Amino acid sequence: MIPPPEAPEFLAGLGWGDCEIRPLAGDASFRRYFRVVGAGRRAVLMDAPPPHEDPRPFIAVAEWLGGAGLSAPTIIGRDLDRGLLLIDDFGDDRLREALDVALDRETALYEAATDLLVHLHRQPPMPGLRPHGLDEWLSELHLFTNWYCPTFGIEPDMPGWEAAWTEVLAPVAADGLGPVTVLRDYHAENIMLIAGRDGIARLGLLDFQDAVSGHPAYDLVSILEDARRDVTPSVERAMIDRYLRATGQGPDFERAYWALAAQRNTRILGVFTRLWKRDGKPGYRKFQPRMWGLLERDLVQPSLAPVRAWFDTHIPEAARAAPWLEEIAA
Repeated sequence: MIPPPEAPEFLAGLGWGDCEIRPLAGDASFRRYFRVVGAGRRAVLMDAPPPHEDPRPFIAVAEWLGGAGLSAPTIIGRDLDRGLLLIDDFGDDRLREALDVALDRETALYEAATDLLVHLHRQPPMPGLRPHGLDEWLSELHLFTNWYCPTFGIEPDMPGWEAAWTEVLAPVAADGLGPVTVLRDYHAENIMLIAGRDGIARLGLLDFQDAVSGHPAYDLVSILEDARRDVTPSVERAMIDRYLRATGQGPDFERAYWALAAQRNTRILGVFTRLWKRDGKPGYRKFQPRMWGLLERDLVQPSLAPVRAWFDTHIPEAARAAPWLEEIAA
């Protein structure tokens, strides 16, 4: 977490040259974040180095979200050639940690997160976003067969895999719900609680540069079936019901919720395996037992029967949560 060598010159050109640059965070990509502090002010420096990263999607989505009445970081300065952005600092009160220390706030905070999606889904989708539908859902599932299955020596039945998932996901793609702007990484570690703001404006949004145009159930799944923290099942049920009441949606939405939950959780099992095997980030292994717990809960739904049957036939218990728990313990 050493700042990029161009950072002091970039900050000086914006009038922030007298500030200290402190490490803040990294993520699963090449992006890194630093806090810039001095003279009674602070901001966040995003290092999105080309050619690995392109900050333009972040800028575009941030500005669109702000125009839609949501709290996304204001872009204070930019250097696209060097992949540097100076953006608003939303502080340190992140939803994840707020819930860790005060679980009694879980319902109220998830109500706010659900209400934010209701508001977002009432807006026309952001222009220019790539579509996220059946073809993309099926393609993303290859992360599981390409990375997870080989880790356990499993040769997947691909014709059966494609057929089972198509049977489950094709009705969702055709249900006519959406499209809406889908943030894709809408979870407790990407939401800040901003002091001095009320309602949904209190929720500061981060890590939305991969936004797509897709199904309204997807982001509700992201926040309620979180890869990084356990959401109380009764809260998940209450938030689904809250969304249904606010939007007037019915059984088609709920079917989509469980189908996309299964799709997303299966994809993430593959993503976390790839982050370990290819990218040398073994820390993601600790999330795999939770991902299996979520996926197996999703597969109980009657509409997921074809996919459940495929997993029961091809993925033994010895290749599910248990080996990851043993790996963590070791």
